Amino acid sequence: MGKDLAEAFGAAREVFQEVDEALKQPLSRLMFEGPADELTLTENAQPALMAVSLAVVRVLEREAKLDIAKAARFVAGHSLGEYSALAAARAISVTDTARLLKLRGQSMQKAVPVGVGAMAALLGADLDKAKAIAAEAAPSPDGRREVCMAANDNGGDQVVISGHKGAIERALKIATDGGVKRAILLPVSAPFHCTLMQPAADAMEEALARTTINEPVVPVISNVKAGPVLEPDDIRRLLVEQVTGMVRWRESMIAVKALGVGRVVELGAGKVLAGLAKRIDREFETVSIQGPADIEAFIKAV
Repeated sequence: MGKDLAEAFGAAREVFQEVDEALKQPLSRLMFEGPADELTLTENAQPALMAVSLAVVRVLEREAKLDIAKAARFVAGHSLGEYSALAAARAISVTDTARLLKLRGQSMQKAVPVGVGAMAALLGADLDKAKAIAAEAAPSPDGRREVCMAANDNGGDQVVISGHKGAIERALKIATDGGVKRAILLPVSAPFHCTLMQPAADAMEEALARTTINEPVVPVISNVKAGPVLEPDDIRRLLVEQVTGMVRWRESMIAVKALGVGRVVELGAGKVLAGLAKRIDREFETVSIQGPADIEAFIKAV
């Protein structure tokens, strides 16, 4: 993960070194060499994904003279990716972003004991349908009301729900019986983006209060607001709300399209967000930039 970038570009190596120093941990070695089960721990995966995204940004800035302030109308990121977007827009330093994401991963993992929570993807269900399924699944057989709520509205009739394991299991049956195309239990370590994450939200509120946040050079699309934000105090508040709130990705993409955006460029590991953008609105032109070949192609194109 990120090894090809580090081998090809000094700017990428500098980002990975900066993250290693911020965390006082050889995260880049773990990214390059594994083991995979340690890398996929939430507290490692979150800063690692950010590091790859920022490495691509910094390489483009140096090699292609990319100026995000001029080249982009908005920046956005899905869940932890919102931190990457803020770092790309110079609102938060790479050092502080790495530390925040390490804490975010640790506090999310600690918020709910292993086995208590779960998440599931509902494919072929819109947000209203997913909310109705979650509401029906929340009451337990013994009369308690468990947490079960929409966590990610990804678009293309793909909604992720999150909450207590029992409620999520009930939701899977309700969804299947109700004609949802597919209902899949996700292999996650905690129930993210639901009210069970309140202890993590509290930890992030304290950390963000101590973090310097500048006005980004371009507006950031907030996951919680599904719209642009510039004021540092608003950014802090919305990042706290994001821990327990739904990622409104479908609405975010609809919002930027309405504001005149026609091209979505995904920077970092994977092509998921570019794919989601196309499913939300087929008129989007999408580009994914992950490794050296993608960077070289992008540089030639511009």
